[in-house]
Amino acid sequence: MSAQLLTANHAAAYAATSAGRANRVARGFGSGIYPITPQTECIELLAAQTFDKGSVVLVESEHSAMAVCIGFAMGGARTFTASSSNGLAYMAENVFAAAFYRLPVVMMAVNRTLGPPWNIWVDHGDTLMLRDAGWIQIYCEDNQEVHDLVLAAYRLAEDRRVLLPVMVCQDAFVLSHTLMTTDIAEQADVDAFLPPLDLAHRLSTKPRTVGGLDFPRETEVHRRQAAAAMARVPETWRDVQSEFTATFGRKLPDAVSGYRLEDAEVAVVSIGTTATTARVAVDKLRSEGVRAGSLRVAMMRPFPGEDVQRLLAHVPRVAVLDRDISPGLGGILWAELKAATSLPLVQGYMIGLGGGDVRPAHIERILSGMCTRDVAGPPEFVEVS
Repeated sequence: MSAQLLTANHAAAYAATSAGRANRVARGFGSGIYPITPQTECIELLAAQTFDKGSVVLVESEHSAMAVCIGFAMGGARTFTASSSNGLAYMAENVFAAAFYRLPVVMMAVNRTLGPPWNIWVDHGDTLMLRDAGWIQIYCEDNQEVHDLVLAAYRLAEDRRVLLPVMVCQDAFVLSHTLMTTDIAEQADVDAFLPPLDLAHRLSTKPRTVGGLDFPRETEVHRRQAAAAMARVPETWRDVQSEFTATFGRKLPDAVSGYRLEDAEVAVVSIGTTATTARVAVDKLRSEGVRAGSLRVAMMRPFPGEDVQRLLAHVPRVAVLDRDISPGLGGILWAELKAATSLPLVQGYMIGLGGGDVRPAHIERILSGMCTRDVAGPPEFVEVS
């Protein structure tokens, strides 16, 4: 491996490149790309790479970018694209199509606020609006995870127990444009980790209709099959984690992981880079005698409700931080957690919407306030500077 000072955008591009090259003895690699801030430098770097078999196609829109990936994937190629915000919204029709066709497409999504008004900073609402699209969703905490999870996403998506696309999500600018030392995998190791893709339902010379009309019964069967595949993701992910560690010597994140929860009287739940900030806040409160803990949710689809319940079952007060909002409901992570668990007191907070800085002091105040709460109320907005 080679350690390089890279942005998360470039870390993702290098991972996608090596994954594409690893499929050179099969049906190669294909990518459809279209720029949108803040993921543009990822696909710029990808477009500059060379492949023994395959190509990167520059298209006129995000909708077409995913269409190209669908075409490559149907032919059995390994595929990748990237997008953000309104680009994801424009791509949405084909995002659903990729999942319903059971194609193992991998996409890096740089979380950015949906407009208008236009805003280029981090907000998780863009990918979370696609939480029902049939894609596995994983949220990264640092640049190394971006690189590693792009590689791992292929192994997960292409596993015959799953065959679902994967969205690897990272926070705009906090990661996408921030330089961190990142270990880039050697091609030989990637070749060993990612076997050639042999997609059983790929198109061949035999005539076949794709995207024809389904009657209700057939549609029900297809949706049940996709749901069953999603239910197999946790077990498959554990296998991918073991194989990744054996190959690269690093650990992939668990779907959900706790920090200082053993005796916690109050805990905070978050996704993305907010989880890093939360641990700093927990350490500060612990030094002041507050028995605080934190929980990071890395995999939003499938939602790890049973693991969340197990890790937080003994915690009497739980604060959930959302960098998103579903108008008329509240924060999406809060709503998902409430629906999937039976925890006694869960309070939702919407914080950092539109890219405002979420700092340890903000989380400290939230947790300190939670210590005196006896009942949960409606989700609250938290102003940040």
